[in-house]
Amino acid sequence: MSIYSKRIHSQMGLIELIHEIGFLPLLDSGISGYSAEEMVTEECRYVVFPDGGWDWPLWKWKGPIVTEGDCVYGKFFAGKAGFISREWWPDFFNYRRSSRPAPEEGSIGETILLTLEENESLITRDLRAACGFDGPKMRSKFDGYITRLQMATRIVTEDFVYPRDKHNHEYGWGWSLLTTPERLLGKEACICRRSPNESYKRIVDHMHTILPYATEKRIDKLLR
Repeated sequence: MSIYSKRIHSQMGLIELIHEIGFLPLLDSGISGYSAEEMVTEECRYVVFPDGGWDWPLWKWKGPIVTEGDCVYGKFFAGKAGFISREWWPDFFNYRRSSRPAPEEGSIGETILLTLEENESLITRDLRAACGFDGPKMRSKFDGYITRLQMATRIVTEDFVYPRDKHNHEYGWGWSLLTTPERLLGKEACICRRSPNESYKRIVDHMHTILPYATEKRIDKLLR
């Protein structure tokens, strides 16, 4: 089931691919050819127009795929964003939760999680403000905490929210609407009967199947 011959030209095609291969980084993964960006056809990639405007179908697909595609989205792959199918999520959740302990009591990470759980879901900038990260140069520091919590499968993206202009048209890059996987999927969807080591081995074996030309080191870096 090598993915290297895949070429996707539609949102539905990308959803089908995610379900077929289970794990798909959005942008460059460090493994040549293994990202949604590299697997979509040319007309679905980022383009800048002479007037300064832009179009990027792949980017616009993210929200509908997250809300309708029965998959999970977040910064899961070496700190970079990507999709995981509902089928593979329990094993991934099982492995990552075991290798990345919960934030310590009283820590900033715990404060972020408790704030998010209390509000159920928040866009990134509102969560940042609610946690007191509203001073100068605090945005990048806060984003670092969010990335670590996503890598630990404590936080996922529920949807994307876009500002609207005076004509009620969406514009810009959008904001991630964040929540916990337990709230988004339900606690049952986060339960795995295998041990964390068994889950990790199962994922690695699967990765070697879909990425036969990727080295052990590259796959391990993506998953760790």
